[in-house]
Amino acid sequence: MQKLRCAWVPLDKPDYIDYHDLEWGVPIHDDRKHFEMLILEGAQAGLTWYTILKKRQGYRQAFCNFDPALVAQLTDSDLENILAHAEIVRNRLKVFSARQNARVFLQIQSEFGSFNEYVWSFVGGKPLINRPGTLANVPAQTPESDALSKDLKKRGMNFVGSTIMYAYMQATGLVDDHLQGCFKCSAGK
Repeated sequence: MQKLRCAWVPLDKPDYIDYHDLEWGVPIHDDRKHFEMLILEGAQAGLTWYTILKKRQGYRQAFCNFDPALVAQLTDSDLENILAHAEIVRNRLKVFSARQNARVFLQIQSEFGSFNEYVWSFVGGKPLINRPGTLANVPAQTPESDALSKDLKKRGMNFVGSTIMYAYMQATGLVDDHLQGCFKCSAGK
């Protein structure tokens, strides 16, 4: 018998099913994983998540396996070479913003001890668990994503609008928006 999943999961795409089942909504506490998801969610702007998901390995190769210290040191020449990488979305603004975002990420780590400490403070240190009945009940942004977006922009990050930050919060488990009926909704939540 087929597991019931959130309505946005295409059942004909095994990699998308794995992403939903194993990653989406699972709390992340590793800074490198946070950085990866910030870069990938920013890259998604204007595109589908599946487009980015299919290119994830290319992004790992192009962006130093998402090591923010290494990405922060990339030169303009390095970024121009990355733009030629066929396995990523070759958008100049998004590619060059990865370096700027890495630099801000490192500043946040220095200020808060870790990016993880910083970002989880926007949800009071624990996941916000919602149980929307339908996709129409899932917000595109919230006061928490507005606050995170505003603070990251103030610090100098790019591609961190509130809608992008809400998707990031869902992806990293700061928010759990698995729909009612999805097998990922455990009893008592």
